[in-house]
Amino acid sequence: MPTRPVWAEISRSRLLANWKTLRNAAPADADVLAVVKADAYGHGAAACAPLLEDAGAKWFGVTCVAEAIALRQVCPEARILIMSGLWQGEAEPILHYSLTSQVWEPFHFDLLEDAARRRGLGARSVAVHLEVDTGMSRQGVRSLDLLKALLARCRADSPVYIEGVMTHFSAPEVLDADETRAQMARFAAALEVIAEHGIRPAWIHAGNSATIFVPDHVRVLGEMAQRCGARLMLRPGLALYGYLPRFVPELAVGGLKPVLAWKTRVVSLRTIEANESAGYNMTFRAVRRTRLALIPVGYADGFNRSLSNCGHALVRGAKLPIAGRVSMDQTILDVTGVSEVEIGDEVALIGEQGNERITAYDLADAAGTIPYEVTCAIGARVPRLLVD
Repeated sequence: MPTRPVWAEISRSRLLANWKTLRNAAPADADVLAVVKADAYGHGAAACAPLLEDAGAKWFGVTCVAEAIALRQVCPEARILIMSGLWQGEAEPILHYSLTSQVWEPFHFDLLEDAARRRGLGARSVAVHLEVDTGMSRQGVRSLDLLKALLARCRADSPVYIEGVMTHFSAPEVLDADETRAQMARFAAALEVIAEHGIRPAWIHAGNSATIFVPDHVRVLGEMAQRCGARLMLRPGLALYGYLPRFVPELAVGGLKPVLAWKTRVVSLRTIEANESAGYNMTFRAVRRTRLALIPVGYADGFNRSLSNCGHALVRGAKLPIAGRVSMDQTILDVTGVSEVEIGDEVALIGEQGNERITAYDLADAAGTIPYEVTCAIGARVPRLLVD
């Protein structure tokens, strides 16, 4: 049982309410894949995924085979999509654990076909989702010539068959982005080539959390799916955990709420005089008699060092500044403005106290990053506790 006073609370009720909001925002005839990669964006996939499955989620997205195997232990019946392809030695566990991989390289097909034949599997026994690179230049089939070559491999007697076709938008959170429209057009062209080869995928999917909240994007993708005789699938990630793309008015989608609260406690207090310093390299120097509170959390826990002298935490309902450098295992707060602070007081790094709140967006803005990194960075030594 962990005794160190640093923990993250994961709200069941908020996670399930967010799922319901997203499910209701998506078209009724579309499927919704819950992205739980990177340990559910730092929230704990083993805790979050079964709750989502019980609420109706049938598809989950993970990064790699290792994440997929861990998820299979807690979601034995779910469809699990490996979203970063596969590597040598991973085809066998993909088949053993009934996983589904995104593919785009010829060697992906080689690995899966060889593993299937060693197992004596017959035609159309290994489902894959083919990724098309429409502009991310990251992963996916980039040229139509390579696309045609891969499609030619999907003969009727091949164990590998294309169950889904997908792409990833480079800027889905930008309303009316020219690049997103261009990517939509490239995706449509690729789907036409796939149809010309007689391949009828069961699903097509694209985008991320932002896509669900752009009706025109959903409409166009739905029309593409309809032309292919496929179902549309949407892939929310960050929104599941309570963070909206910034262009989406909160009330317009029912108000998603952050699922994770990151907490610690005051473990020591001291007072320094004017002109005394605190923390490494003396980057904080008191301008008056100053009361300092020590909290046992640092960059080894994922509390970004860039928050030094600019971040805040909540204590007794007040937003109080970080004093000095965030160190590996500890951080100092200036609590001069709240005289009642005592050892043992709860501190919220992410969360709510009274009328104040700090979100992953707030930490991201202060650290010059994005909320995805904030929650994913919370270290494994911070236990995740399901609440409510």
